[in-house]
Amino acid sequence: MNEASTDIRDMLLDAAGLSLDKLPMLQIIFDRMATFCADNLRHLAASQAYYSLSNVESGRIGDILERYEMTAIAGIFHAPAWDNHIIVGFDRDFIFSMVEILFGADGSEPPFDDDRSFSTIEMRICEMLFELAGKALQQSFALVSDTPFKFERQESRMDFAVIGRRNNMAVVANFLLQALGRGGEMFVIIPQSALTPMRQALSRVLTGESNAGDPVWSKQIRNEVEKTTVPLRAVMEEWMIDLGDVANFKVGQVLDLHAGPRSRIKLESNEQPLFWCELGQADGTYTLRVDEVFDPEQEFLNDILAR
Repeated sequence: MNEASTDIRDMLLDAAGLSLDKLPMLQIIFDRMATFCADNLRHLAASQAYYSLSNVESGRIGDILERYEMTAIAGIFHAPAWDNHIIVGFDRDFIFSMVEILFGADGSEPPFDDDRSFSTIEMRICEMLFELAGKALQQSFALVSDTPFKFERQESRMDFAVIGRRNNMAVVANFLLQALGRGGEMFVIIPQSALTPMRQALSRVLTGESNAGDPVWSKQIRNEVEKTTVPLRAVMEEWMIDLGDVANFKVGQVLDLHAGPRSRIKLESNEQPLFWCELGQADGTYTLRVDEVFDPEQEFLNDILAR
């Protein structure tokens, strides 16, 4: 197939519209975006906020933007690798809820409801949130396409949110924000012309990606686990004696140990052997130098041979 016929096929696909049923990776990508947005916000707000993907649908850019006229702020992003622009938008409820979350509200006040114009502070907050959304988009689409999403500007008038002809087809993903007993909506509009070159990658679920662990969440879990305090115990020597001998122990009785300065010390945590160590001294205190990893199978064989 020559280049001309390929171009014609793409034009026909653009005109007909992409079938979302045949692009399962889009659902996975937008699910990941919801997770990344929540994780990025967690570092900025004391209150827990939840993002969830509501739906993904197709429509004409003009018709989609008309729903949000005078009720949302749109951020325009450039995706250089796609040679295209996309829109990320926040509706009024999303913006007002986010202001409360970021400024430490506890949800005791009733939700703010006003048709006034957005303030300078609210516009600045949106600009910061657009930057975070761009990073979440880049992380999410890395599954099929490695491209940065460069934030260019924000618009409160949907007529000025221009990313192509308004009758061009696009895919829109709607997300719900829930926090402090209230919420709002975030939306992402991607022209179909940007997704068409990736339709083959989007048409199949990458092996293991649908159940893959979220790298950001995994890193956070690992960091929290590494902060956990665990007890350590150094065992110099162990005996097997009769219970009757234990019953005859008396206060002041001296028990002779066969262990010496050169004996190996077993380091345990929660009764689980971890390492063999060497005993030492520094600044008037005993020290342990890790010598080798404790190997349960090798120790079992040693016990068998010793018998």
